[in-house]
Amino acid sequence: MRVGAFVLAAQFPGQGPREPLHRAVRTGELAEQSGLDSVWLAEHHFVPYGVCPSAVTLAAFLLGRTRRIGVGTAVSVLPNAHPVALGEQAALLHLTSGGRFTLGLGRGGPWVDLEVLGGGLEAYEHGFTEAMDLLLRWLSEARVGTDGERYQFREVDVVPRCDAPLSPAEDANAEGPATAEGSSSATAGQSSLTRPTVVVACTSPGTVRLAARRGLPMLLGMHCDDEEKAEVVAMWRREAREAGLAAEEIERAASLHVSVGVAQVADDTDEAAESLIKTMPDWFREGLGAHRTVDGRRRTMRDPLSYTELLCRLHPVGTPKLCADRLAATHERTGIDRFALLVEGTGDLAATERNVQRLGEEVLTQLPPAS
Repeated sequence: MRVGAFVLAAQFPGQGPREPLHRAVRTGELAEQSGLDSVWLAEHHFVPYGVCPSAVTLAAFLLGRTRRIGVGTAVSVLPNAHPVALGEQAALLHLTSGGRFTLGLGRGGPWVDLEVLGGGLEAYEHGFTEAMDLLLRWLSEARVGTDGERYQFREVDVVPRCDAPLSPAEDANAEGPATAEGSSSATAGQSSLTRPTVVVACTSPGTVRLAARRGLPMLLGMHCDDEEKAEVVAMWRREAREAGLAAEEIERAASLHVSVGVAQVADDTDEAAESLIKTMPDWFREGLGAHRTVDGRRRTMRDPLSYTELLCRLHPVGTPKLCADRLAATHERTGIDRFALLVEGTGDLAATERNVQRLGEEVLTQLPPAS
């Protein structure tokens, strides 16, 4: 099993942007030091829910600050970016990091981001498939041109191409291995691929079908329980088989699914839950409540307290043994063995650092090693 940290750079009430960004960087560094497998970075615009507006930029920074751990975006919001520009960035990080970068893609929401950044509502509602297919072509082919509904351009050379990433021997600054054995779940066993691993955030049957038919692994959100995730994985497998994917390709992609959750480790389970219940509802209320739709459509928000309590019940929040047992149970019920766990739920730097350390030292040691 492979366990990583999920980082939103969450700005809790009373904080400025510097504190969550510093906490995000420290979390990535400590995740590597504590033996975690990966760090996953979210991006948001114009809301304190998360103050990182470019997950791929922060990923580049953390890849430069680390040597072993995998770094992924969870996710890069595709309707807000040109797929070729994002593909170029992903190729660059794949090549220069020794294959440690994973590109997580998502459709995002109908937020005002679409107006400000120019994607528009059409890109959100109807353009995701075209954009994703163009990006995948960019990561796989030597020359690309397109005549789609949204993107049209003459054929051009793909530079740099996603060839074999740099090895540690080629990187004069490398201090440790970045090979398949030393790398994280973001890339483990994938160093021979000629492009970075791409995962898709799946929150609807449509995106599950889209990912499955292209042989892409899924990233499943923290609001889902194990039964829901198991059903989604089963649907993904059916769709992949119906699309004619080979059994080997299906198994390879399925081994890269990621389950997102929350982790808070404490000596007492009630203590762990209480530490999140004190802080997360106000963060949800202020952070999620700041979202504005691009077209004025009405939207409903979960009750922050009830949602926090649900997350504490679903995920590894409690003693080290309880946390390990919940991760093992999710793996057994869903078949997923890669995890991205939100570790900054207290909003406090020192508490987050200790949480990451305990996750590595006291929870990972109770889990079966990665295969």
